[in-house]
Amino acid sequence: MDCRACPRLVDWREAVAREKRAAYRDEEYWGRPVPGIGPADARLLVVGLAPAAHGGNRTGRMFTGDRSGDVLFAALHAVGLTNQPTAVHRDDGLELYGVRITAPVHCAPPENKPTPAERDTCAAWLRAELALLAPRAVVVLGAFGWQALLPVLAGAGWTVPRPRPRFGHGAHVELAGPGPLHLFGSYHVSQQNTFTGRLTPAMLEDVLRAAATAAGLYAPTT
Repeated sequence: MDCRACPRLVDWREAVAREKRAAYRDEEYWGRPVPGIGPADARLLVVGLAPAAHGGNRTGRMFTGDRSGDVLFAALHAVGLTNQPTAVHRDDGLELYGVRITAPVHCAPPENKPTPAERDTCAAWLRAELALLAPRAVVVLGAFGWQALLPVLAGAGWTVPRPRPRFGHGAHVELAGPGPLHLFGSYHVSQQNTFTGRLTPAMLEDVLRAAATAAGLYAPTT
């Protein structure tokens, strides 16, 4: 995956990779689009926003090496969807069980804010992933991902109600289409949400557990 379709994102991801953060000055940054991770036959899809400048853009793996990922992978592990609660680099032995993680934008954006045009340009990758996966459930982290995903789902054959379902933490909509699809909403695992208590580990685990159950996955924690 080496897309250069969005000049602003290309400039930013490569500038960050050159300049680096002081704590990672001795590391080689990925500095390219970050692909989704997880098994190709995953029944559950987790959709974020975009790679973090010094997280996925540094490590080359979604939600890896930053505090947002710390929260997400700890919660996934708590409900039995990973083999370990941490993700620090691409070769750390992480395995995902029945879940795949992706984003509507695959390059790190300035201020973590992709533009609508960048979102739409990157949508082809999300459509391709959905076509390969045929998931039974999706957890969307944040309103941006929710708004990006709904038209992609509609284009892939799922019936999205009108007016469109509104995003909210704990939102749950079942869509008819190529197969029944359970769509869940969760606040994003950003520091703005987790540091303020707007999103707690228990809140995230509840959504992931419900989605894993809807997807037919084994989630042993109750």
